[in-house]
Amino acid sequence: MAQPTTDQTTVLKPATESMTLLVAAIIVHDLEARRVVLLRRGPKAKFAQGMWDLPVGKSEPGEPITETAVRELKEETGLVVTPDDLRLAHVIHGARGVEAPNGFLTVVFTAHRWSGELTNGEPAKHSEVAWVGVDAVPEEFVSTTKGALISYLNNGPSISLDSWQG
Repeated sequence: MAQPTTDQTTVLKPATESMTLLVAAIIVHDLEARRVVLLRRGPKAKFAQGMWDLPVGKSEPGEPITETAVRELKEETGLVVTPDDLRLAHVIHGARGVEAPNGFLTVVFTAHRWSGELTNGEPAKHSEVAWVGVDAVPEEFVSTTKGALISYLNNGPSISLDSWQG
């Protein structure tokens, strides 16, 4: 019989040198109108300038990932959801990213209920926010989140890997 041990997590140092960046993205899906909210990354964006993307952002230290999704959606689009409105849609695990040399994990949620009017809450980062038909997803789209969106819309795999090969 195994001997019980104490939880030693309080004595472990944070793995800040090898931290994986935690990111939340959200697919606001208007089922009735068959459309989703997308953002076009602006000319001053840190990467993928001019490309379309989902509302997405980094988790703050100590912030639950559901709160990250709620916060980022409101900041970027003016739309309001609650954590209870969120459903897990997809997970992206990347080996590396522009701001994530040690990798990233993007948790993609979907929401079918929201309040507020769609606005560009961060015009310095995004040149445009729009409702886009699910049959009209733009080609010029950040590849990782486009893959997650297309997979969600087509009931495909709920996990994808990025940059793990050679």
